Amino acid sequence: MNAGSIVVVGASMLDLISYVPRLPVPGETLHGSSFRMGYGGKGANQAVMAAKLGSSVTMVVKLGTDVFGDGTVENFREQGVDTTHVHQTSAAFSGVAPIAVDEEGRNAIIIVAGANDHLGIEDVEAARPAIAAANVVVCQLEIPIDVTLAALRIAREEGVQTILNPAPARTDLPAEAYTLADIFCPNEPETELLTGGTLHTPDQAIQQAEVLRRYGAGAVVLTLGERGCLVVDDEGATTFPSDEVEVVDTTGAGDAFVGSLAHYLGRGATTRQAAARASKVASFSVAYRGTQTSFPEAADLPMDMHGVD
Repeated sequence: MNAGSIVVVGASMLDLISYVPRLPVPGETLHGSSFRMGYGGKGANQAVMAAKLGSSVTMVVKLGTDVFGDGTVENFREQGVDTTHVHQTSAAFSGVAPIAVDEEGRNAIIIVAGANDHLGIEDVEAARPAIAAANVVVCQLEIPIDVTLAALRIAREEGVQTILNPAPARTDLPAEAYTLADIFCPNEPETELLTGGTLHTPDQAIQQAEVLRRYGAGAVVLTLGERGCLVVDDEGATTFPSDEVEVVDTTGAGDAFVGSLAHYLGRGATTRQAAARASKVASFSVAYRGTQTSFPEAADLPMDMHGVD
């Protein structure tokens, strides 16, 4: 294994971002104040976040043979992400994510997976050498679930630590997904959907994280938005606060967290060390507009965020 080596198996989307005075209700048309395009998708975002912090990152993804796909390949290269296992297909357009962001930084997102749905188990198997050489493998739920499970199985077979970010959450998540996750990293709504419980209080958050562990997950790192994150594992439960910042745009904050969590774990941090730092990185990202464009470089962070001591 190479220190700081990460493989991300997931989706890539082109973000189509509209800034609006408030989020529209069904049937309503609103005038937006501005529009921008950016590269996104949970897998791609997490890969870019880890690469920006200095990790060696390989992305496993499928794109369309269109201008969006070509641009995404170039963006990965510019961000320092290895594109050996970035494939393109003419069977579907590249994935897109239209996003509305209101004046308080809240967002609403529609995902059209497109070519991401054509990523196959054979593509992941072809990436086995890269997975075997990695320190951490990161997966989400934006690609076919059988492909995600295949990636997690290969990582387990090769003795590589796994992170599963169960987003977007689904009530029919197979039991195997929990047992293959060394670190299970949901947010609050995802946790409520998966457990059927509520997270209105800190005690409830711990209780629902324990439910996820009973499902088979290893450590649970539950993101709590502006309140930071909660780690629940064999050592108990610990909450790590986020930094107080003026929120401009929360789009991609969860991916900033997961990508930086993988980065620090890949550098040898404990789960608690990595979660504490990831919470601060996510706080940094919400102070800026955009998704990947809001992610900090290592040089943007305080010196005490660079190591794992």
